[in-house]
Amino acid sequence: MIKLAIISLVIAAVLALLGFGGAAGAFVGIAKIFFFIAIAIFALFLIVGILAGKGVKDAID
Repeated sequence: MIKLAIISLVIAAVLALLGFGGAAGAFVGIAKIFFFIAIAIFALFLIVGILAGKGVKDAID
């Protein structure tokens, strides 16, 4: 997801340099969406990993 956000930002930068402001703004919006989805997935996996780790620790003891 982060890779897609970075690619979108690079495309937006190229479009902005070429003078396509509207399309560049759209790609920046897309990059923001990808970034926030990536942050949400990271937080979800972090919480699930912590809970799973506690479950494994309790099972071993």
